[in-house]
Amino acid sequence: MCIAGLVVLAGSLAGQTAFSAEAGRNVDGIMDNSFLVEEAYNQEAGVVQHILTAAYAYERVAGDDFESWNFGFTQEWPLFSQKHQLGYSIPHLYAHGGGNSVDGLGDVLLNYRYQAYFNEETLSAFAPRFTLVLPTGDERLGVGEDTLGYQVNLPFSTTLNDKRFVHANAGATFLPGAASSDGRDLWHYNLGASTICAPTRDVHLMLEWVGYWVETTRSSGGMPHEFVSQISPGVRKAFNSRNSSQLVAGVAVPIGVTDSAPDYGVFLYLSFEHRFLREP
Repeated sequence: MCIAGLVVLAGSLAGQTAFSAEAGRNVDGIMDNSFLVEEAYNQEAGVVQHILTAAYAYERVAGDDFESWNFGFTQEWPLFSQKHQLGYSIPHLYAHGGGNSVDGLGDVLLNYRYQAYFNEETLSAFAPRFTLVLPTGDERLGVGEDTLGYQVNLPFSTTLNDKRFVHANAGATFLPGAASSDGRDLWHYNLGASTICAPTRDVHLMLEWVGYWVETTRSSGGMPHEFVSQISPGVRKAFNSRNSSQLVAGVAVPIGVTDSAPDYGVFLYLSFEHRFLREP
């Protein structure tokens, strides 16, 4: 999986949620809807979420300008209860630079998450995710790996007080016979952490960090990994309706920390949650 694919994967999956528009604390106003770091709250029973993301990235390499747009659409559905959650993510990449351009659908993700732990008072949660990476992207364009891949991510979330969240991620992606490595197996690893301040119920300030260890080629000396790291300040705003639906819009400015990361970018986020079943 290319670096851009890993970034759009994070952006597509980070908004997995629990729906809590009626609670009283500032942290309860938007319990989820992160951009790059996945939060550990599954969908409540009867509530579905739709997420649209668009990530612009700019990088200058060897005198050439490289620009890309990563688009993503994600849906998350509870499976009977908040314990189990199913979802999918569809990425699309447009990029140009160095005399070349890419425009194509990426590898589609099928996701299952288990709510292993959730404390409603402290909003402490742990929800391991398993994902199938489907070979839907065209490897000739560099937007797919032409293999069925597997990913595991371990998101943990908690609150420090009524106005602050912290989140942490750790995961790995396995791509057997990946096209980008001439048919060799690839392992990628990821870490992430964020802190979110909630000055009001409907406006949250965010600071996220993500790091990816992307295996590129193998040599006789071992399996080198390229380290890609970004820090991303952002803000999200919730709009709540009387029928318990919630629209969340957000923007962030990812900044490259390592040489292999894009220099800077803009991340746009839009989420809509609503009930598809009546409350019991």
